[in-house]
Amino acid sequence: MADAPEGCGPAVSSLYYNLCDLATVWGIGVEAVAAAGVVTSFVLFIILVASLPFGTDQKRKAMAVLQAGLLTFTLGLFGLTFAFIVGRYSTSCAARRFLFGVLFAGCLACLMMHGLWLLLLGRLRRPRSWMLCLGALAVWLVEVIINTEWLIITLVRGPAGSVDTPDFSCSIANLDFVMSLIYVMVLLLAAVLMPFPALAHKPWRQDAAFILTTGVSSMVIWIAWILMYAHGNQVVGNPSWDDPTLAVAVVTNAWVFLFFYIVPEICLLTKEDPDQEEPQDLDHVYPPRSLVYDSVRKEAEAAHQNVCAENRAFSLDEPPAVPTKPVSPYGAYNGQVRGCVYQPTEIALIAKG
Repeated sequence: MADAPEGCGPAVSSLYYNLCDLATVWGIGVEAVAAAGVVTSFVLFIILVASLPFGTDQKRKAMAVLQAGLLTFTLGLFGLTFAFIVGRYSTSCAARRFLFGVLFAGCLACLMMHGLWLLLLGRLRRPRSWMLCLGALAVWLVEVIINTEWLIITLVRGPAGSVDTPDFSCSIANLDFVMSLIYVMVLLLAAVLMPFPALAHKPWRQDAAFILTTGVSSMVIWIAWILMYAHGNQVVGNPSWDDPTLAVAVVTNAWVFLFFYIVPEICLLTKEDPDQEEPQDLDHVYPPRSLVYDSVRKEAEAAHQNVCAENRAFSLDEPPAVPTKPVSPYGAYNGQVRGCVYQPTEIALIAKG
């Protein structure tokens, strides 16, 4: 038995040497980037859900379901990267062939439906969000059926091997693997073309630009890895770079989905609705004062008025020190009976003496 490479323990199977071998730089590097992508996708999913109550644009909030679906498929792409890092055996090869097209089809279906939503809004139509979600699900299920049939047809042609022995599922030619992804390439082209009409409409120009940037970047990545995987590695005489090529392509495209689409859309989710009616007065220019300030000011004015009233009452009751003219003792009499003034009775006068 060969000694374990540096960084791997003696109990680690040879299938997982790329995950711990310090001499295999690409394995550890891609593994770290994929692990960071898993954490980032989970955090962005929580932020997306938490931002929904603060969104004022109901139209953009309707697309949060598609964005959550794309985040889920992107999380799956980061997990699929580990299947290309480990060694080849029946389970890993089957997962590669099946999940590669399925996960990418899910991401591109969400992008395409978002572009279709922008196209319908540009034509003054209000599409139902649940209809677009069902459309994305239907488009994705087509790729699921295609990959399932292809996997079943190819697997029954040879006997299944053990965990450590590669079987026929790992013996698929590179060009055959590329040809099995034609439907995904069609979805990628549709995702690029859909947002073009929305660029002419100012309210949705940013959304269309994000989808277009994501689609074009993904298309560049796909062209690069297909050329390298189908022809480049054989030309340079190093077919061992097939797995690193696919691993780097998957993790790079997954980060493109996050940076160029998910993060900007979450930022736009809390943006004010452009169709929301503006106030008729100048309250949006000169904001009203705080209610707390108004109540404190009113209480202070009321207290000041009470003090002034008490001072005036006190000054009226107090006689002047030096009268300016003689005052009649009957000046305050108005001819009415003073019922409220105390008048002693005869008995009280006799008792007083």
